[in-house]
Amino acid sequence: MCALWIVAAVGPATAADRPINIVALGDSLTAGLGLDAQSTFPAQLQRALAAKGVAVDISNAGVSGDTASDGLARLDWAVPEGTDAVILEFGANDMLRGLDPKITRAALNEIARRLAERHLPVLLVGMLAAPNIASRYDLIFYPFFLDGVAADRALNQPDGMHPRAAGVQVIVARMLPTVEALVARARQHRGT
Repeated sequence: MCALWIVAAVGPATAADRPINIVALGDSLTAGLGLDAQSTFPAQLQRALAAKGVAVDISNAGVSGDTASDGLARLDWAVPEGTDAVILEFGANDMLRGLDPKITRAALNEIARRLAERHLPVLLVGMLAAPNIASRYDLIFYPFFLDGVAADRALNQPDGMHPRAAGVQVIVARMLPTVEALVARARQHRGT
C-alpha cells in the first residue's frame, strides 16, 4: 500500500496581504474615557472597516488629558516601527486649558513633520486642527472629530464632552470614508 502526500507550497504572506497597522494617537476622545474597550473609537472603527472587508489593526494610543504637546512628547514610542498609518486627534484639551493656539499648532506641525519623515500616511482630525497643516504635509484632513455628536446630550456622557458608545458610532460612521482613504494611501505607500 502506498500513501500519496501532497504538499502545497505556501510562501510567506506578502505585504499587501497583511492588515494595515494604524495607530490612533490622541486624547480622551480617542482613548474612550468612560467607555469599555470595545466601545472606544479605535475598536468601533476597526469593526466598521472589517464589516466593509478592510483589514486593519488599530492600536489605541489615546491618553486622557493629553494636549498636542503631550502627544509630541510620546510620539516615538506611541507610533512604533511597523505602523502603516496614523490617525492624529488632538486639540480639545489645548482648547479647554486655554493654551495659546501657536503652541498647539507648533506641536501638530512637529508631529506631522516627524511622521512625514517616516513616510507615514496621516489622517489629521481634531478640534483645533488647521487645514494649512494638513496641506503642508499632504495629510488627509477631517475637520471636526465630534461632527454630529457635539452638544447632543443623547450622544454624550453626563460631562457633555465625551461621547457615549452611541456617539462614537456616529463619529465612526461619519469618518469612515475618510479613514478608508487613509487605508488606501497606506496600501499605496506599502506597495512603493
